[in-house]
Amino acid sequence: MAHWRFAGALLAGTALTLLTAGCGKQDPRADLVFINGAEPETLDPALMSGQSDMRLAYALFEGLVAFDADGQPRPGVAQSWDVSPDGTQYTFHLRPDALWSDGARVTAPDFVGSWRRVLTPANAAQYAGQLYCLKNGQRFNDPAAHLTDFNEVGVHAPDDATLRVELEHATPYFLDLCCLPAFAPVPPGVVARWGDAWTRPEHIVTDGPFTLETWRLNERIRLRRNPRYWDRAAVRLETVDALPINQANVALNFFAGGLADLIMDKGLVPPHLVGELRRQAYFHSAPFLGDLFLRFNCTRPPFNDPRVRQALSLVIDKRLITEKITKAGEVPADGFVPPGTAGYRPPGTFLGYDPDRARALLAAAGYPGGKGFPPFAFLYNEGEQNKYIGIELKSMFERELGIVMGLRPLENKVYLNSMGRLDYDVARSSWVGDYDDPNTFLEMWVTGSGNNRTGWTDPGYDALIAQAAAETDRARRLEIFQRAETILVRDQTPICPLYYYVGIQLYDDHKLGGLRPNLLDVHPVRDMERKR
Repeated sequence: MAHWRFAGALLAGTALTLLTAGCGKQDPRADLVFINGAEPETLDPALMSGQSDMRLAYALFEGLVAFDADGQPRPGVAQSWDVSPDGTQYTFHLRPDALWSDGARVTAPDFVGSWRRVLTPANAAQYAGQLYCLKNGQRFNDPAAHLTDFNEVGVHAPDDATLRVELEHATPYFLDLCCLPAFAPVPPGVVARWGDAWTRPEHIVTDGPFTLETWRLNERIRLRRNPRYWDRAAVRLETVDALPINQANVALNFFAGGLADLIMDKGLVPPHLVGELRRQAYFHSAPFLGDLFLRFNCTRPPFNDPRVRQALSLVIDKRLITEKITKAGEVPADGFVPPGTAGYRPPGTFLGYDPDRARALLAAAGYPGGKGFPPFAFLYNEGEQNKYIGIELKSMFERELGIVMGLRPLENKVYLNSMGRLDYDVARSSWVGDYDDPNTFLEMWVTGSGNNRTGWTDPGYDALIAQAAAETDRARRLEIFQRAETILVRDQTPICPLYYYVGIQLYDDHKLGGLRPNLLDVHPVRDMERKR
């Protein structure tokens, strides 16, 4: 690897020896070593929500279809499928050579049981809402609906090789949904036997291109090519190590020192070095469907008042954040849905930068000049860029509104748990679209969604999202989404968008292939290969 001059960015040599010390002398280097960000919260595809978790899920598990290197669905466990003329019924034909890593065949009943597991209310799967497209999926997931017979949900297995799916409405992105971890099968017997411990390396059984060989907390996860994977000949890597590093300087140090081949997470590029790194051949970036935003805890005073939420949003200089901190070409965001998502155009009626209006709103809420406003904290997962953004927000709020915000950094698992329990005031958040449609950005804010995590609820908003799901006219559907986004971002403001992401990876494309820019920023390890 080339020697770079990073103006003091590289840490002391102790960091460079950290990985080799942990791996041991007899442990050979993996074919691919990539830095995956925070330690995964779980490897259970039904329960995960973090991007680092999902990267591993795409390597370990395969659903009916799977994302390719361009972010498009390709045949997976299903070798083919038929769709009814009205788009509401799918019949998937499973390939006979799709096997679990223990040699058992992957069957249609495995999918039925796995989808039932996601929709079972007691399991509290945060992505259960993705399966609401199934007939009666939402009713089964809602205890108040009193639907306990899963046979009434639109997924059935007439035999081991056939899966029939009935949707509530035609869903143009249904195949994209089927690529997601929540739709992946899990081995029913293994889950039943081991319970929560089924994902440990000594128990786990997978059906994807890789198996889990080791999981050493805070050190690495090693994947090994699955010899029973149906398309194993197309998998070019024998071993892959995922390193749980969430400090940008440490990540760059590992990469520059040759201990890692790939940095997958945009948050692991040191902000103060982005300008220099962008000039390197190893720097790869492209726009994709994702954004950084703030969540407000709408159940906790004073953030239960939309005027307070709007006031804070109106004093954030988003362009300053992208130009001073992130510096990778991010675009300041007024709306939550990235422009151009499946042809969507934002309504153009969002909150801009307007400190005078913000002060008036804060005064109307009972806090003139910030007087009497309680101290509050900004929750974020540890990381250099997140800290700098928090510091900048703190300065903006104090300067423009006279209110005091503290910083509350937490390790990623604790951060996610705190946000899920609504144990926060204002939280740093991010969202990457699961498919190219506005629905992936707007459906998550309906009442009861596991990804809402704000405590905000609005019956009018819920009704619009339900109306959009049933609308078959494309233009009318997008107009309904515009009305919903106006409620979300301008009128009620449970969130404040900050900027739209660009995907960033660091790797030498003379040594590593199989990565291509795409709107979902999905880069399956299955498609990667070492060139030399």
